Amino acid sequence: MSRVSTAAVTVHGAVVGEIGPGLLSLVGVGHADDVAAARALARKVHELRIFPGPDGEVSVADLGLPVLVISQFTLYADTRKGRRPSWQDAAPGEVAEPLVDEVVAELRRRGCTVATGVFGARMQVSSVNEGPMTLLLEV
Repeated sequence: MSRVSTAAVTVHGAVVGEIGPGLLSLVGVGHADDVAAARALARKVHELRIFPGPDGEVSVADLGLPVLVISQFTLYADTRKGRRPSWQDAAPGEVAEPLVDEVVAELRRRGCTVATGVFGARMQVSSVNEGPMTLLLEV
């Protein structure tokens, strides 16, 4: 997850999601993940206090900022052996897609504006990171 000034995702030359100031959240799904984990991740993304505020750090929820959610199975790359990454720890698409969708749905239930990429598509993601501030969240 990165705090950004702007972020956008393009598929086949067309912008399918973009935000101004907010968070870019790359979401990887593993075999052990479930709906409860997806909802917990969404809650953490929404409530994590990583933006400067007048009286300390504040969250996306506090500021009403958007989140751009991009599915990213490559976060599960295992590069310990050889020169080719293995993605055996990543959940297959039929398992991962509904859980990424659940992250998006839970953020929206919390009142967050959410933009997305296209699951399984070849995407070009651009961002201007603020800070820089990039965190790995695990639930």
